[in-house]
Amino acid sequence: MRVKICGFTDPGQARAAARLGVHALGFVCVPGTPRYVDAARLREIAAALPPFTFKVGVFVNASIKTLRAAIEAGGLQAVQLHGEESPESCARLARTLPGILRIKALRVRGAADLTKIAPYTDAVEAVLLDAWHPTQAGGTGQTLDWQALQGFRPALPWLLSGGLRPANLAKALEILAPDAVDLSSGVENGVPGQKDLSKITQILRIASSPFAIERDCGE
Repeated sequence: MRVKICGFTDPGQARAAARLGVHALGFVCVPGTPRYVDAARLREIAAALPPFTFKVGVFVNASIKTLRAAIEAGGLQAVQLHGEESPESCARLARTLPGILRIKALRVRGAADLTKIAPYTDAVEAVLLDAWHPTQAGGTGQTLDWQALQGFRPALPWLLSGGLRPANLAKALEILAPDAVDLSSGVENGVPGQKDLSKITQILRIASSPFAIERDCGE
């Protein structure tokens, strides 16, 4: 089970998380949000990371200029799109941003919302399912209705997000079989962007348990 931790703002914490074995680190490139990092800060954090760290930028309805600036500043390998980006616009990014993986985030209230995924099947490399919120695009700490998603098997890799934390991750993985999990507020110390490394360690332990590995392999 792969683990992505999102919302880093501190170079030392990001470096420590990478060394603990977090598979991907996420950086919020959305001005006005609690965990926002500008290009200068993103460059500083990226410079502190070990080689080959997988880095993901989080965006909401960003322009190509904004995406390119962040990719260059942080050496990003992927963009995670939380806005109203259409399948067509996501597909175009394969041509305008060659070599950059695309993750489309979708806010889900129930099983009916899963119909949103099919149009993105050939437009992105993965989808991320987050809890629905009327105004916030992510990082709300709210969980999805896991029971409503039981048996969910999309045609492309998917990440489970939304309110995950050490106390509930094992339960989520009993019900669902995502390809990866994505956490932010659930591994913080109560301050947005300030990560609790002991919580990250717990998450990695749960995700690497024999049960989680079996689920990841589809057994």
